[in-house]
Amino acid sequence: MDEKLITVTSPLLPSLDDFLPYLQDIWDRKWLTNNGHYHQELEKALCEYLKVPYISLFTNGTLPLMCALQALRITGEVITTPFSFVATTHSLWWNGIKPVFVDIDPDTCNIDPAKVEAAITPRTTAIMPVHVYGKPCDTERIQEIADKYGLKVIYDAAHAFGVEVDGRSILEAGDMSTLSFHATKVYNTIEGGALVCHDEKVKRRIDYLKNFGFAGETTIVAPGINGKMDEIRSAYGLLNLKRVDGAIAARRRVAMRYREALRNVPGIRVMEDMPGVRHNYSYFPVFVDAEKYGMTRDELYFKLKGENVLGRRYFYPLISEFSTYRGLDSARMENLPVATRVADSVVCLPMYHSLTEGEIEKVLINIAL
Repeated sequence: MDEKLITVTSPLLPSLDDFLPYLQDIWDRKWLTNNGHYHQELEKALCEYLKVPYISLFTNGTLPLMCALQALRITGEVITTPFSFVATTHSLWWNGIKPVFVDIDPDTCNIDPAKVEAAITPRTTAIMPVHVYGKPCDTERIQEIADKYGLKVIYDAAHAFGVEVDGRSILEAGDMSTLSFHATKVYNTIEGGALVCHDEKVKRRIDYLKNFGFAGETTIVAPGINGKMDEIRSAYGLLNLKRVDGAIAARRRVAMRYREALRNVPGIRVMEDMPGVRHNYSYFPVFVDAEKYGMTRDELYFKLKGENVLGRRYFYPLISEFSTYRGLDSARMENLPVATRVADSVVCLPMYHSLTEGEIEKVLINIAL
């Protein structure tokens, strides 16, 4: 019998027994989508949990990025990071916007504010940072730059569900923030996402945009798309919201075990918690210094894979290295030395709420040489 795989993530699932009455109610209502009962309930519940005034649910995490750009009427150039999942930059490309990549901070892996200002041109209209691994960006410095040059700020907060700084939601920062509720995330609705804003009028425009632009039965106010979340996933999301705090606590215990065991391994760098931050432990990246560790990142990655431990090289290669973007001036490797080095050294270890002690030990034994 094959040995069980230890996957890089595993989904948080509500109890099937708890879910069945919700499904029966949806069947009885015969209202499957189009801003139904559970859709409305989940938006309210998420606003309360995330400490935000307005949230719009979407059917995935990419469409909120695309609609944020539409809602804020962003054009021209947007400064962003090459160290993220490709959806961040794809959302710009689909809107006819030129991405301008800048380097990242080596400690947080987030966009480096010191590099942002130098990249601003007369065509720059916005900054799109990412809270990588759920680690908060330097939001104060980014906002200072945005205010100085009259730029909008849209945060890709796909990794940052529930993250707070000094008791305040990280989603308060910027003009808008987007979330992903993909099955791989700390909190999931199977597929799903959300767009967070701070103004009722903007929320109304977002809701038009995600529903074909309908403002009434016969009135279209914008060239919208279909981005709505259905009732089944909304109900699933309501149930998962009751479990997410327990899942985050369990993930924290895994992170503490990893750190304790790996912190002093030569050539392995781990990320520590940031002061005043409520982390969600969405990922556990380690960074391999081949010279000190005696093994390259890829050698470690394939060693783990050979032992049925599936890490992921998040994020490798850089977005700027993909064929769509590599021709951009800002994509040249000499402009992105830190991001290039980080992408070549990172591997994310298995991280989820249901990891057993035996599974954690197996991961650690294969890293601590």
